[in-house]
Amino acid sequence: MAPNATRRSERSHRAILDAALELVAEVGYPKLTIEAIATRAGVGKQTIYRWWPSKAAVLLDAFVALGERAAREAEGPESGEAHAFPDTGDLEADLKLVLRATVDELRSPTYDVPYRALAAEGIVNPEIAAEFASRVLEPSLQLYVERLRAAQRAGQVAADLDPRIALELVTAPVTARWLLRTLPLSHAYADAVVEMALRGLSPR
Repeated sequence: MAPNATRRSERSHRAILDAALELVAEVGYPKLTIEAIATRAGVGKQTIYRWWPSKAAVLLDAFVALGERAAREAEGPESGEAHAFPDTGDLEADLKLVLRATVDELRSPTYDVPYRALAAEGIVNPEIAAEFASRVLEPSLQLYVERLRAAQRAGQVAADLDPRIALELVTAPVTARWLLRTLPLSHAYADAVVEMALRGLSPR
């Protein structure tokens, strides 16, 4: 029977993404090369260049795939709702739950190293920055927007607040502390950020 070219291609694609994540954790982004990824994945360099123009593009796809796999595992095979933001009716509790999960993710070496690499690459590479924002950041931020709009309808936050600015009051302090390594990240810090932000968002 002739080999299944599509299945072989999918295996190679997955091997390349896995290799990129493994290597960036082992050697760091500056030393990551297409050659090393190809060797680890057991493919030729031209196979990689046929699908991606640079190591940054490979790593971005690998990071997106990592997040998608984690989401599927968390949701389970029976879940039909991807990346759901909790809505228990208690905005403070819901925000704390999500921000604590963000803290856990940022402290995990699995996410920390490739996330930092892509954030650094985005400073000098506008195309990667734009793609990272649209594929990684925006889907999550839109969930905050939807949850805050639900809170507005319920009268839990000011009716005239801008949800995009509001979500940045919650997420930006955690991101800044993680990115700049100024102070440790913790669940207690995440809770304090939510509490302080909500005091400013509450209707007067």
